[in-house]
Amino acid sequence: MDPLVLGAIVAVATIFVLFSGVSVALGLLIVSAGFLIIFDGVRSLELMPEILFGKLDNFALLSIPMFIIMGASIASTRAGADLYEALERWLTRVPGGLVISNLGACALFSAMSGSSPATCAAIGKMGIPEMRKRGYPDAIASGSIAAGGTLGILIPPSVTMIVYGIATETSIGRLFLAGVFPGLLLVSLFMAWSLYATWRSGDSAVLSATAYTWKQKFEILPRVIPFIVIIIGVLYAMYGGVATPSETAAVGALMCLLIAMIIYKLWNPGDLWVVLRDSTKESVMILFIIAAAGVFSYMLSSLFITQAIAEWIGTLDVNRWVLMGAVNVFLLIAGFFLPPVAVILMAAPILLPIIITAGFDPIWFAVILTINMEIGLISPPVGLNLYVINGIAPDISLKTILKGSLPFVACMVIAIIILCIFPGIATWLPDTVMGAAR
Repeated sequence: MDPLVLGAIVAVATIFVLFSGVSVALGLLIVSAGFLIIFDGVRSLELMPEILFGKLDNFALLSIPMFIIMGASIASTRAGADLYEALERWLTRVPGGLVISNLGACALFSAMSGSSPATCAAIGKMGIPEMRKRGYPDAIASGSIAAGGTLGILIPPSVTMIVYGIATETSIGRLFLAGVFPGLLLVSLFMAWSLYATWRSGDSAVLSATAYTWKQKFEILPRVIPFIVIIIGVLYAMYGGVATPSETAAVGALMCLLIAMIIYKLWNPGDLWVVLRDSTKESVMILFIIAAAGVFSYMLSSLFITQAIAEWIGTLDVNRWVLMGAVNVFLLIAGFFLPPVAVILMAAPILLPIIITAGFDPIWFAVILTINMEIGLISPPVGLNLYVINGIAPDISLKTILKGSLPFVACMVIAIIILCIFPGIATWLPDTVMGAAR
């Protein structure tokens, strides 16, 4: 059978299995085992355990559970509320400053947690009721938090970037740095739209400010500064040559746990157990997907599907930007239905050779891919962040939340276009700090 035709059959079979309701990891293993048995015989399954566990034999994977623990310990405290309150007190005099405070809190919290749903939940619980009380439209209140939560997979440290780095054997340090300026670009676009939408609402009550004394502004800072210090410390340790990403993640996780225990009195063994239990569940889920995706990639390569697709793309006489547009459409559609980790592990090994052949930077492409995954987080039918917001504010309909999120989807598309025109936004910082990539 022609490998391209076989590849189409594999794609349809994979979609069918994943839509049947089985977990992503199990679905990938079922498809891989099925096609290996059909085309290579039952004996081909003897290699599956070796590939499965071999994919996990990577010290860099240790950073995933460590960063997840780091985020979970933060999410289990009032850190999100404190970040929100601090920014709200300092930005209260800015017209529409409350929505800016929420987006700023989302950016800072996502930098500590690396999790989009956790960011939505932590900031939204405080921010959405407060914005609605002040007169902000429900669409702006819910949409801004849903979009701000997506920053968790772009702003470092990002578990998604770690997974991409492992899947493509790309420097995780470079990927973290590459997400800094694009993350700030997205925050700026989100804030600009939020201010415009707030001003357009025409409600003077929305633009009114609550007066805070200087004492009230400064008294909240001691609760926020330790977390900012952790972010700076993690980045310094990683890029100052002090420690590897895995070692840095371990220290960051320990420091976040200590701060949660000391500042937020998280001494109850039951609460600590919940943090470690939830972190273990999420870590195992991601690692299982990584292992299953390794078997899936082996199946595609063994049947010459990957090579055939790359060769076919290489023979296409199209402009490389047309090719990049097609890749973006594919990533958008995949992100609508699958979690970011699954899309990266399934698509990155296939797309990366094509991207490099077309002359695109793999570090830059990681940022483009991640923003596409962010769009998927606030777009139906899955749209995880939409459901998180609906859980926080059940009296706001999903339709209203989606309506409020769509302008932020447009902001993300604009960010992708800007990054295509000015790729240095993503590549300048890693090249400056770590030297130009060979």
